[in-house]
Amino acid sequence: MTTIVLPYMLDFYPLQDEDNTRVHQFYASLREGKLTTTKCKNCGGLFWPPRVACPGCNSDQFEWVELPDEGELYAFTAMLLGAPLGMEKDVPFVLGMVLLDGTEFKVLSRIGNTKYEDCGIGMRVKLETYELEDGRVWFRFVPVD
Repeated sequence: MTTIVLPYMLDFYPLQDEDNTRVHQFYASLREGKLTTTKCKNCGGLFWPPRVACPGCNSDQFEWVELPDEGELYAFTAMLLGAPLGMEKDVPFVLGMVLLDGTEFKVLSRIGNTKYEDCGIGMRVKLETYELEDGRVWFRFVPVD
């Protein structure tokens, strides 16, 4: 078996530690099962995904805010081919936009534990975090039971 080492620029997930990203708190929160984002301390702007500079006032002073862990499926599609590197073997899978409860945020995410045929607009979903083989963490949404 041959192991192919991908150049970093082709790595789907960024480095997640404090030495490599200013949004490392996002990943630390995922490890605790929480979805978080940044809120500008200067103008109060709340943004998804987390930012390192405010698009409203250019401030780099943020606080971390926890987002709801449930929402509804706003739109969805199936990935049938052309999946990103490392996900080819998972095809087919569902991708969706999740409207988080009580927010205007629509989060693009993989929708796990379901088939395209079983999804519908308005379907309730909840956050699920998981650790990758290399120790990094990521998230997806899964149907609420």
